[in-house]
Amino acid sequence: MVGRTERRGVRTLSADELERLPLLYRATLSSLSVARSIALDRNLLIYLESLALRGYLAVYGPRSGVLDGLLGFLARGLPQAVRGVRWHFLVAGLGLVVGAIAGYLLVQSDESWFAALVPTGVAGGRGLHSTRAELMEREIFAPWPGATRAFVILANFLFTHNTVVGILCFGLGVIAGVPTLLLLIDQGMVLGAFIALHESRGLAVDFLGWISIHGVTELGAITLCGAAGLLIGDKMLFPGALTRRESLAIHGRVAAQVAIGAMIMFLVAAILEGGFRQLVQSTPARFAIGGAAGLAWLAYFALAGRGARR
Repeated sequence: MVGRTERRGVRTLSADELERLPLLYRATLSSLSVARSIALDRNLLIYLESLALRGYLAVYGPRSGVLDGLLGFLARGLPQAVRGVRWHFLVAGLGLVVGAIAGYLLVQSDESWFAALVPTGVAGGRGLHSTRAELMEREIFAPWPGATRAFVILANFLFTHNTVVGILCFGLGVIAGVPTLLLLIDQGMVLGAFIALHESRGLAVDFLGWISIHGVTELGAITLCGAAGLLIGDKMLFPGALTRRESLAIHGRVAAQVAIGAMIMFLVAAILEGGFRQLVQSTPARFAIGGAAGLAWLAYFALAGRGARR
């Protein structure tokens, strides 16, 4: 019966077989328990363990395929999980905003702070000596690099870099959430430093439009990773009536769902940044695309999956 279920699905079993299957599964578990106590035949133990595992999947396994599971996650699981961390999302977003304000004020008061706040790889040659013309021609209104470089090389690099930052925000939450919050503030300071640099060259509006195409999605994903990390830290510190292990097992699943959703957003942001940012050479159009992306994500997370059973 297990073999037929694996090959053609549970619908191939008759009503009598469906009634017997769970009884036989429990009998197999009982036999396995006895065999572990008295049997010396290793092959018998391996056979019963394999049969018990296959029987478990036949009796209790999911009845949907991979595609159905993915669609269900996107339609219900992910937006429900994001709504479950809304307060942690607000705290994570506040950390980004505080960092951006701090970075902006520091660089505005003394541009030498830019080199201290922005890593060399992220700065990409931009800094104290960058002129308005250089920022305009080589960055904000630079020509499109071509499909291969845009969608393959650059998008892959951006996705890898952003994913590393997101995973750190999520994973460090286990240390009471403090490193997660500090990392969010650090990312905000980098953004604030860039805004101040461009503002001093009279390019603040153009720069914000330039990053809005992908920035809304990218910053949203970083904030979601931060929210997932803060949820882990919160439930580790305050498990309530549960043990910390139980609390982590329960809430860690929600946090993982949020983090997976953030990875999807990072992929979208990488495609937008690497492939489409330089195709659009109009600042108002860039703001429009960024705003539309933000509204789409907001509507998705706020409305999708409502009324569905968790």
